[in-house]
Amino acid sequence: MDVFEAIDTRFSCRSFSQKPVEGNVVRALIEGAARAASGGNLQPWRVYALAGQPLAELKRQVAAAIAGKDPREDGACEYTVYPGELWDPYKSRREAHGVQLYAALGIPREDKTGRLAQYKRNFEFFGAPVGLFIAIDRRMGPGQWADLGSYLHTLMYLARARGLDTCPQQSWARVHGTVRAFLQMPPELILYCGVALGHNDPGQAVNHIRSPRAPVEEFCTFLGFDGAQTKEKGGATTAQNR
Repeated sequence: MDVFEAIDTRFSCRSFSQKPVEGNVVRALIEGAARAASGGNLQPWRVYALAGQPLAELKRQVAAAIAGKDPREDGACEYTVYPGELWDPYKSRREAHGVQLYAALGIPREDKTGRLAQYKRNFEFFGAPVGLFIAIDRRMGPGQWADLGSYLHTLMYLARARGLDTCPQQSWARVHGTVRAFLQMPPELILYCGVALGHNDPGQAVNHIRSPRAPVEEFCTFLGFDGAQTKEKGGATTAQNR
């Protein structure tokens, strides 16, 4: 598939099949994503890739660490995931996404136990056969964090081009202590996120939702272009989002 299709069909997969992903494919994706742009060619990303027994053991340790707890409260991230008080349109987008997600899962809003159980599935990588951890040196600044995001998205688009699916998971930053100890991660690194990698399970309704995207006119100002052309291109972009 071409890059436009890879971007358009990427989604955050929350239920994976047990079909394995070959190690040489994982290596090719991690290595290929390093062509992502970075200011001054610093390449500030650090990646850990797990499968098989090491992945199973890490999941076991994390499950033990969060047993009887709500990691959304107990596990403090080393960075701020969201601002303390979101405002519109961001607040409305996040809330609408939550409604869409839990409706597909069949978990009502009042079912706090069910919602917590679903959240904890993050720490199982949603059943994916490969788990990746993305980290960055804590001495880096906003520019390098932006570069880290570039690497992460390049990785996900390359995976999609190979027919694979992913789920970037900042939830893993809430259990960074357990992950850090298991991976023997140097203290200068901050765990940014985990990434589930594998083949999606098409039989699960949660894999068929697509979060909407704002129309291009909502986030882009065009100057010096023909109005008709700009409108046509914007409409095409909006229609493709799924």
